[in-house]
Amino acid sequence: MKRIGKRLIYCMALAGVMSFVSCRSAHETSRYEIKSVQGSMINIDSVFDSTPDLEAERLLAPYKAQIDKTMYEVIGTSALMMDKGAPESLLSNLVAEVLRLSADQVLGHPADMGLVNMGGLRNILPKGPITVGTVFEILPFENSLCVLTLKGQDLKRLFQAIASCRGEGISGPRMTITKDGALLEVTLDGKEIQDDRLYTVATIDYLADGNGRMDALLQAVKRECPDNGVLRDLFLNYVRRQTAEGKIISSQIDGRVTVK
Repeated sequence: MKRIGKRLIYCMALAGVMSFVSCRSAHETSRYEIKSVQGSMINIDSVFDSTPDLEAERLLAPYKAQIDKTMYEVIGTSALMMDKGAPESLLSNLVAEVLRLSADQVLGHPADMGLVNMGGLRNILPKGPITVGTVFEILPFENSLCVLTLKGQDLKRLFQAIASCRGEGISGPRMTITKDGALLEVTLDGKEIQDDRLYTVATIDYLADGNGRMDALLQAVKRECPDNGVLRDLFLNYVRRQTAEGKIISSQIDGRVTVK
């Protein structure tokens, strides 16, 4: 069984177990006491499947075929292998740029800044063909676009938080930080941040809610999170548009986060 299909079945099984456990009342569970917990890895591979359940395979076959058809669709080409990593990386730079550009649907133009956390990127983008399944593995969560408007003084706090994380995925600003996570300098469009000016930040709802040390985003004077703005879909659409224009997907390390 293919990788995506296995994950789907595993999640369904896990959800079923959780539902079963949750059906017990507090009175019933109070009669039990955990003595020990043991665990081990089970490899779901060809050895495990040496004696498959034919009835289960028959039942799942039409769903597996549909999932495979979707997940193995090639939608573009990557010029190079891209991974995540602080202070900046090829993959985080690319995803942050996709977010910044996607603010166009809210603002009518790109945001001043795109922001994504490294922890939200869960796999590499290999060099060569890009499939839908590859994008699902990179962006498995249902994180959605949020476009925030912040005062300059709060934007400075945001950059301090990014510096404390030793860098995150950003597009637009250029930062200089120390090895121990202090902010030394930041500019946007080559200019210093002005406290009384308003700036726009395109990010994901997880960060917009103040998670990942980004509590400065809670001070936004305006917040717009459009429907159908799941980051994974935005990335898929970006790849498809670039491909339709005869372009391959690329990124570069350009010193947007410098450590001194």
